[in-house]
Amino acid sequence: MTHTATTPSYQQLPIIDLSAAHRGPQARALLHAQLHSAAHDVGFFQLVGHGVTPAETEALVRAMHAFFRLPEADRLALDNVNSPHFRGYTRTGDERTAGARDWRDQLDIGAERPARTPGPDEPAYWWLQGPNQWPTALPELRTAALTWIDRLSTVAHRLLHELLTAIGAPADFYDPVFGDHAHPHLKLVRYPGSAGDGADQGVGAHKDYGFLTLLLQDQVGGLQVQREDGLFHDVPPLEGAFVVNLGELLEVATNGYLIATNHRVVSPPGATERFSVPFFYNPRLDARVEPLPFPHATRAPGITEDPTNPLFAEYGYNELKGKLRAHPLVAERHHADLLAVA
Repeated sequence: MTHTATTPSYQQLPIIDLSAAHRGPQARALLHAQLHSAAHDVGFFQLVGHGVTPAETEALVRAMHAFFRLPEADRLALDNVNSPHFRGYTRTGDERTAGARDWRDQLDIGAERPARTPGPDEPAYWWLQGPNQWPTALPELRTAALTWIDRLSTVAHRLLHELLTAIGAPADFYDPVFGDHAHPHLKLVRYPGSAGDGADQGVGAHKDYGFLTLLLQDQVGGLQVQREDGLFHDVPPLEGAFVVNLGELLEVATNGYLIATNHRVVSPPGATERFSVPFFYNPRLDARVEPLPFPHATRAPGITEDPTNPLFAEYGYNELKGKLRAHPLVAERHHADLLAVA
């Protein structure tokens, strides 16, 4: 059967080779054309040529597997209910997406910083800054996770520069909202298999609320992306690649020219485990994301309006809103006074 050039293929996401940025003007121009199309048309792509080595990846994966093999009591000692900063371990079923239970357990990690309790005149989002919780029995996890945050922050910084260049914008336009006080976020996630009650929501359909997400997934599969036909399509794992998606801040910054796309995870069948490591490249909590000047702005369709998910100019309010909704037990224990804003 022959396909016309206009028939979209949903068998795999676009594949972007970041190393082409350093292979001369012709290769870089092709990279920019592919990146422009992927970010404008799909909002998702597979990233190769990123420079992260198999050895670096293996160090993180080994530490993650060791964490999930710890006795449950050791993991629960890091329960995120103990952290007003939403850091630590979440038991299977305790996180929510769109009000429904996500069938996975995870460890939430951010930049290692001292706790900041907001004063009476300061934004409540400063609660999101604070120390991580680490397992004493596994010191290598702290090293691997914080190294991964630094490594992927560098990759995401390069990728964002190439993406902005690809659409004709100043490459460094958003550099001031990142820097030393950016608010990166890392999750180590295990999907334990099906829930046993017929529900298959590993993670419900959602969009990410930062700039870029770089996902390391294993070979089990389960990630699905909503494509132009409105249906959710599987994303086949690609060895050595990161699945990249754009967050809502880039959609807002470009007035909808670049798109944040709904995605979800379907639980693996039976007792099959799936592991994934999403890394969220987020700006400073107090960053105000200005509209991006770029030549295609006049053709931007406007952002997707969702009355249940208002977007705020200061990034921190968006993340706080998301955390309060996703982690109701933490919210009830530490932030009952903020639940009205969620």
